Amino acid sequence: MTTDENSGQKTEDILSVLPASVGRRWMGITVFFALGVVLLWLGIANSPSFGWRIAFIAFGAAALWGGDVMRRATADEIVLTREVLRTRSGRILTRVDNVEKVERGAFAFKPSQGFLVRLKSPTEPGWAPGLWWARGTYIGVGGVVSGGRAKAMAEILTAASLNMLPSYEDD
Repeated sequence: MTTDENSGQKTEDILSVLPASVGRRWMGITVFFALGVVLLWLGIANSPSFGWRIAFIAFGAAALWGGDVMRRATADEIVLTREVLRTRSGRILTRVDNVEKVERGAFAFKPSQGFLVRLKSPTEPGWAPGLWWARGTYIGVGGVVSGGRAKAMAEILTAASLNMLPSYEDD
């Protein structure tokens, strides 16, 4: 935390921000909505039986709902500060001192273009399709984000969790 000279209020030291990539975000949303429309069309026009009709309509509605959930979730951003990894909307994913390890290797169970955070103690479960998920002692960050920005955030988070970030004092 630093103090804003003009207002005298404490401000947060933001180390990195990870938004959804615009192209990837809209491609994911479009695919969800297209799948929903195709499934609804199959349920209404071409279903071989009543059971299939209900299944196609239900899965089509679920795909449309999933597209809307992804649209709302990816409007948010992930923010890394010296103290926490959180969303721009305020949901704290984890404290930096709770990070045990950051994995971003080829064989890590991580989202596309992202990284996996292994925690010392469990976090509250949650999911923002295309941006992050949390379960137990794992947080996956990525999906429709820029791979380069995710890699940079992973490196900064690693340094922060190991107390290797440079510190500065206001003179």
